Amino acid sequence: MTAGGDGGEVPPALVERRKTRRVRRAAGAAVALALLFAGAATVASARGGGDGAAAEGVGVRVPGASSADAGFARDMAVHHQQAVEMSFIVRDRTDDQDVRRLAYDIANTQANQRGMLLGRLDLWELPKVAPGGEQPMAWMTDTDGHDHGGHGSGDAGAGSGADGVLMPGMASRSELARLGRLDGEEAEVFFLQLMTDHHKGGVGMAEACASLCAVPAEQRLARGMVEGQQSELGLMRDMLAERDAQPRP
Repeated sequence: MTAGGDGGEVPPALVERRKTRRVRRAAGAAVALALLFAGAATVASARGGGDGAAAEGVGVRVPGASSADAGFARDMAVHHQQAVEMSFIVRDRTDDQDVRRLAYDIANTQANQRGMLLGRLDLWELPKVAPGGEQPMAWMTDTDGHDHGGHGSGDAGAGSGADGVLMPGMASRSELARLGRLDGEEAEVFFLQLMTDHHKGGVGMAEACASLCAVPAEQRLARGMVEGQQSELGLMRDMLAERDAQPRP
């Protein structure tokens, strides 16, 4: 027992509760401060000032509207949006918990990343639509004319806009419509095949940004996308095999 303010003894349980409240208040304050500093760091890194250039008075580097950083943010936001759409479609076409869980993870991850990409464009005060009618993925060609995307003109529909296919790996409008008509295992297999193609296209774009983008935070985000989507590609290959299917040629 512990002496109380009135000279009496305070039960140990009450003492413990008081200690717990003090610890929680301290932890809450620490989290609030951490979020405050993290928010400031996010703004600084998104503007490219992560190397201390702004603090030294050199000025904050903001990428141009036609830069690889801006092009990647715009194109990958569109690419991610379709992945979210396909995930919601298959969620309603199957009761398989593994597929529904994968679809949820993809939708959640790519929706969050899409928000980060669009947020960077807002911070940089850059348009979310390519300037001057610039074609998707134009940023993937460097100043020496080298294509860093690994996608030649032979890729079906890549960048052509044919049936809604704007970038490598994207599903066409007719494929999305077909996915919405299938049920059960047929829907699962077709979703896994479409998403495999989608991830392969996304990995190529993210690898190009890791090579061409100038803002460190953008490069880190791109590398994280590569790692995450490559891991999911292996998972989807195994899930297709469980259904006696395989990725499309």
